[in-house]
Amino acid sequence: MFWKFDLHTTSHIDTLLEKEDVTLTEVMDEDDVLQECKAQNHKLVDFLLRPQCMEDLVTFITQEPSTDVEEKVKYKYPNISCELLTSDVSQINDRLGEDEKLLMKLYGFLQNEPPLNPLLASFFSKVLSILIGRKPEQIVDFLRKQEDFVDLMIKHIGTSAIMDLLLRMLTCIEPQQLRQDVLNWLNEEKVIQRLVDMVQSSQDEDRHSNASQSLCEIIRLSRDQMFQVQGCSEPDPLLATLEKQETVEQLLSNIFDKEKNESAIVSVIQILLTLFETRRPAFEGHMECAPGMSHPSFSVNHSILEAVRPRLKDFHQLLLEPPKKNVMKTTWGVLDPPVGNTRLNVVRLVASLLQSNTQSINTELINLNTLGVILDMYFKYIWNNFLHIQVEICTAMILAMPPAPTDIQPDTEQEHARESILIKHLFQKCQFIQRIIDAWSSNEKEQAEGGRRRGYMGHLTRIANSIVHNCDKGPNGPQIQQLISSKDLSAEDREKWEAFISGQLADTNKRNTVDLAFSDYQMQQMTSNFIEQFGFNDEEFADQDDVVDIPFDRISDINFSLNTNESANIALFEARCNEKIQQFEDAGSDEEDIWDQKDVTFAPEAQRRPSSGSTDSEESTDSEEEDVKRDPFEASNPSTDDRMEVDTGLSKTSIHHSKHRTMPSDCDGWLGPSEASSSSTSPKDCGTPKAEEETACSEQRSITETVINGSMKETVSLTVDAKTETAVFKSDEEKIASSEKCSVVECVDSERTGVNSSAAACCPKTGSDTSRTQTRMHTADLSKK
Repeated sequence: MFWKFDLHTTSHIDTLLEKEDVTLTEVMDEDDVLQECKAQNHKLVDFLLRPQCMEDLVTFITQEPSTDVEEKVKYKYPNISCELLTSDVSQINDRLGEDEKLLMKLYGFLQNEPPLNPLLASFFSKVLSILIGRKPEQIVDFLRKQEDFVDLMIKHIGTSAIMDLLLRMLTCIEPQQLRQDVLNWLNEEKVIQRLVDMVQSSQDEDRHSNASQSLCEIIRLSRDQMFQVQGCSEPDPLLATLEKQETVEQLLSNIFDKEKNESAIVSVIQILLTLFETRRPAFEGHMECAPGMSHPSFSVNHSILEAVRPRLKDFHQLLLEPPKKNVMKTTWGVLDPPVGNTRLNVVRLVASLLQSNTQSINTELINLNTLGVILDMYFKYIWNNFLHIQVEICTAMILAMPPAPTDIQPDTEQEHARESILIKHLFQKCQFIQRIIDAWSSNEKEQAEGGRRRGYMGHLTRIANSIVHNCDKGPNGPQIQQLISSKDLSAEDREKWEAFISGQLADTNKRNTVDLAFSDYQMQQMTSNFIEQFGFNDEEFADQDDVVDIPFDRISDINFSLNTNESANIALFEARCNEKIQQFEDAGSDEEDIWDQKDVTFAPEAQRRPSSGSTDSEESTDSEEEDVKRDPFEASNPSTDDRMEVDTGLSKTSIHHSKHRTMPSDCDGWLGPSEASSSSTSPKDCGTPKAEEETACSEQRSITETVINGSMKETVSLTVDAKTETAVFKSDEEKIASSEKCSVVECVDSERTGVNSSAAACCPKTGSDTSRTQTRMHTADLSKK
């Protein structure tokens, strides 16, 4: 709207640009320079495209500002220059991407000595990334001509913006063939090997972290690309280089054959964990292999495992002798030494190796007793939940995984071929059951003496439950049962275990079970609180048919066969509903009441006749007397009740009522239109007092219909109690005569007798419709009074 009607004020930039000696800094000082540039102000864009202006813009983002400039405005012009160059204006992109002189000036930023200014590096990376996305062919061709480009990128890899630029080259280059050419070029420049060399103790922590993150992202991006690009025949050369055994061996050599450095160790472990990840699709739901790919691509490359296996002893030694850490004082005591990031990541690596379920890896871990050391750490560091969750993952995988496949099974071991050597080691060598029982008992003893519950008890509960579950239903259930009942576990320990799982563990599980179901009372309270907070009930805005269906649960699967005039009564019903709705919508308005000055015609009771097509109207006067509750939509004046009754004259169809269908609480007669509204013949029984007649009509309502139940027909009376919102069906044999009855009758045609003024005083108002000739009304049978 703002731009459509040209309501914006004229920019001062247009006036400024009319000056002959205007400078770039003067234009950049304008507050709306960026908005005008993005809106492609022709004068401004033409000014910026001047050779000197473009050169100055590039200079601002590649050279350090003067040191004598105030700090708060020191990077003002570099920032604005970056925003102008990356405003995605095609003319600026074309000029910058096609002018080699400007590109060389921009590229010169990489030739500065490290460390680079991080803010200027972010400006440089952003501008070059935009150019890579908009002008990929020109930029790639330019960069490939620079022989030192990869060297400079690796040299400045400690700057995060340069790392981001490297990853941008792997993800934002289109088309696919050009991207493949870039990957081959970077692989030929040995970018993977150079990044691997950055992860060693001689480099600083920033280089460790960024080089590791770059390698991890290359692995993930390359694997995702294999799923995204269907039918790609060429493998990713960078991923293939990373998965080579010699590359992994070089990584491990950097941290073990040289001085131990925690930052380098953690960075290498992060790379290994990424290599151990199963290859997942880039988007959810796509689990099929791409053409040309085999299912083994979803598993860990065997060459990686073969490179790691000889180094397991070095990782095991890290658990025993981690890099020196200072004593840590905590609120729960002194940690000497603390767990440390190194040991925590080694445990994560062990968990990932166990997931590969490789026989040679499992055997080496058993020979080293790595699992025993990890369990010792679990029970020693009682407050380190990062450690506890990793140990829980290890034990859960051991218990649930099938035995690792082996290439050769000697005949003498066929009966034990399906046994897991890890489970056997865990229960026998590591004394898994005994340690759980002892730790649980020790914790309860401390709590009984006023101590706190140990931090690993939640994980210990889940570990114990995992044993019980896998013992009963897991693939290794028979082996676990045999180990628990074998002689390796003493009778005393077996008794303790049985008592533990049936007593303490069962009680803990019961306490941990939370019933999230809400009671009816809670639901009512929440609904009430919602209405009080927002001030309305959602039923007020719902479709009225839906509202009626809500509480009707007592009458289900009842078929009604209604024989009546379909078209006339449906139209009459809809007209009456529209009038009622309009009455509510117009409440409180100053417009004339549509009900005023309307003549009402009643038919005498003696002249009542059934509706055409109805077979049960004679029975419609029978009903059961019940108390009635006023409808919330009734008029406030009790002497002018204007209530609506559901027309029974529907088509001859089966109507299936849902549960607790709410019947309208108003039971007054529905008076149809009459052509002879001016006639005034007095009907019988119209002398009944108005109050008594209203009471009789409002207390109960009755509709008599024929119910088809299988092959039998039965005439029943439907009586609705508005107070309890219930509907009662009675057959002819069950109907009880009541002292007051509310009848639904059909009034005579327009040429028949009308109503006198006294009768009109006790009946509700009606509208006029010349297309209908029948009128319905309620009369009170007060003969027994």
